[in-house]
Amino acid sequence: MMTSLWRLLAACLVVGAMGSSIRGASTFGANPIRRVVNLLQDMQKKVQAEGERDQELYDKFMCYCSKGSGDLDETIKAAEVKMPAVTTALKEAKALHTQLDTDLGQHKSDRADAKDAIAEATALREKEAAAYAKASSDADTNIKALAKAISALESGMAGSFLQTSTAAVVRRLSIDMDLSNADRDMLTSFLSQGSRYIPRSGEIVGILKQMKDTMEKDLAELTAQEESAKATYEQLIAAKNKEIAANSQAIESKTERLGEVGMKIENTREDLEDTTAAYEEDLKFKADLEKNCATKKEEYEVVKKTRAEELLAIAETIKLVNDDDALDLFKKTLPSPSLLQTRMRGKEVRKQALRALHSARHGHAARGADSRLDLIALALRGKKVSFDKVISMIDEMVALLGKEQSTDDDKKAFCEA
Repeated sequence: MMTSLWRLLAACLVVGAMGSSIRGASTFGANPIRRVVNLLQDMQKKVQAEGERDQELYDKFMCYCSKGSGDLDETIKAAEVKMPAVTTALKEAKALHTQLDTDLGQHKSDRADAKDAIAEATALREKEAAAYAKASSDADTNIKALAKAISALESGMAGSFLQTSTAAVVRRLSIDMDLSNADRDMLTSFLSQGSRYIPRSGEIVGILKQMKDTMEKDLAELTAQEESAKATYEQLIAAKNKEIAANSQAIESKTERLGEVGMKIENTREDLEDTTAAYEEDLKFKADLEKNCATKKEEYEVVKKTRAEELLAIAETIKLVNDDDALDLFKKTLPSPSLLQTRMRGKEVRKQALRALHSARHGHAARGADSRLDLIALALRGKKVSFDKVISMIDEMVALLGKEQSTDDDKKAFCEA
């Protein structure tokens, strides 16, 4: 930005140096005033071109500030809407995961209970079946013994019957079965006394038939109970197997679903974390963007003001050099300048250069003092001024500032890309 100001200062010093070099220039027929004017006009065009370029870059940066801020606002609003929704979804997924885990535990417990019930029912059924087998076998044996006894008595073979093992069975039944005292006594007397006991006709046979009927009835009831127990057992086993199958299927499906919900929870948690992090980063970036844009605006206002001062200084210098008085002065200095006029014009040029230096120092005030400006000013105030060294120093500063300006432009273009 300060390159043009240094060039202006160099031009002023060149004008001052013309007093010592103008004879050499006139020897070759060149117009030194026109050369200075051309130099200043070229400088003016460069400053204007730099201003147009800086204005274009500034407009692009401000466009980015406006557009970038709008995009960030949309992103931030979207995140503010998304975060509560994702938080709610995460809570629902966790609640569902807990419920599925509880249901899974209950299904496993129910299946284990069903298996235990089948085991208990099977053990009980086996015990009941064994008891029925023994009871039905005993009852069948007793019924057959009573049938033989009845047949023997009806055929008049009581004596031989009492000698058989069947009589022993009937003797045991007379004790074990529920009989009236009179019937038990009569039957006991018959079995004890044998042929010596002569009962009333048909009484013993009647008692035995009654006993046989009772035992057949008891066996029928026992058989019916056994069939009912078997049917109940089979129904229980079928129901428990169905319950086990249902619980196994539920365990399989809910185990799979539990894994899916667990994966969803992790994905939702990551989504929430990423959205929150992006939201916070966008807020920070927006604040930085607003700060940087405001800073850039303030800096550009200073740049515009400084450039306007440069253009004004160049225009005034051109006007000064093109002025009739200046033209007369330079003409007088060509072959035989007056010593007094040369001294007076030299002083005037020094004043112009010092004013340009003052303007340059004013432009550098915001960045801090520059010792090189002080050195040039000190050289101009001295009695013996070596303009060659001063101009060389200025050229070096112009080159350095041009390089710094190029670096700043590259950084700015990179930020806007």
